[in-house]
Amino acid sequence: MPKFAWEARSKAGTAQKGVMEAQTKDMVEAQLKRYGFTGVTVKEEAKQISFKFGKGSGKVETKELVVFTRQFATMIDSGLPLVQCLDILSSQQENKHFKEILVRVKESVESGSTFADALSKHPKCFDQLYVNLVAAGEVGGILDTILTRLAAYIEKAMKLKKQVKGAMVYPVTILSIAVVVVGVILVFVIPTFAKMFADFGGELPAPTKFVIALSNFLTKYILVFIVGAVLLKIALGKYYATPKGRKNIDRMALNAPIVGPLVRKVSVAKFTRTLGTMISSGVPIMDGLEIVAKTAGNKIVEEAIYKVRQSISEGKTIAEPLAESGVFPPMVVQMISVGEATGAMDAMLNKIADFYDDEVDEAVGAMTSMMEPMLMVFLGTTVGGLVIAMYLPIFKLAGTVGG
Repeated sequence: MPKFAWEARSKAGTAQKGVMEAQTKDMVEAQLKRYGFTGVTVKEEAKQISFKFGKGSGKVETKELVVFTRQFATMIDSGLPLVQCLDILSSQQENKHFKEILVRVKESVESGSTFADALSKHPKCFDQLYVNLVAAGEVGGILDTILTRLAAYIEKAMKLKKQVKGAMVYPVTILSIAVVVVGVILVFVIPTFAKMFADFGGELPAPTKFVIALSNFLTKYILVFIVGAVLLKIALGKYYATPKGRKNIDRMALNAPIVGPLVRKVSVAKFTRTLGTMISSGVPIMDGLEIVAKTAGNKIVEEAIYKVRQSISEGKTIAEPLAESGVFPPMVVQMISVGEATGAMDAMLNKIADFYDDEVDEAVGAMTSMMEPMLMVFLGTTVGGLVIAMYLPIFKLAGTVGG
């Protein structure tokens, strides 16, 4: 079916544009006018040649969810009915999987379900946080405002995730290169030198003997190492899947010398941003804490949040169990305590989140700056040591000939 790019003005006078599939240009224009748009202009999109293999991953990217949420908020604010918004957004969606989900959501709403209930049927696309905020927006009659806040939250969460991933890419890449280079030298290069030295005869220097012995050992047991590495990865994955294993590994991550402070700051930023967004959107604090705990991403932090929830149910404050957990820094606890006392909890949580977003930026930069020279020294020392160990006999032989 052909696609048509359209531009128009809503009932509120705001400019809108999008892409719609239809049989003809007139059908697009007529449908938009039924939705209440004026000043409609429609152009057929040029056909593009694309090469696609398979059925795709069937995944909705975070960026696509952000764009959908922002567009939906703008349309609701312009006064368009919910079903018509879903109809327009689904028709212009290029991701076939996401388009199918939006069509199903529209059908559920048309059959009498609330928007939040319709979204909850697709948990892989719309998580509990999204559904609960939408439900609060529907009840309070501020769905457009909630969707705008939600889009901003998702964008900041996506930025935070990218920062952490970016911090890990460099060291993992360098270490991977180091392992591959050292492996190639030991398995393919050193045996050639060893054969040459054996033909020369004579006593080899200790470093050369060690490297040749290491090469022989690795060449002999390389398959054992590969299988062992795969089995170790599987075993760690299964161990982490158990409650005890996940708790132990997450505790190690929080207390690790270099990565630990970054993990802690990310956890604090995520907790405060999520809870602040939910409270400011009208979600009850008990429901908010339960959702925040489930999306914490760290078992130790999750248990600390559940203790906070239990404390509130017993009539206590939020700050007390946070301080007892040992996970959250004293400054965070004090600021939350002030926000709780002044009734400005949501604003205080968002301020903490903004502060820790900057802290994560600085921590990522500091960690990268610190690890870069360490990794370079490690790579240079390892490869350089192997090369020197192999050339020592040659230098010795040259000295003997020269003498």
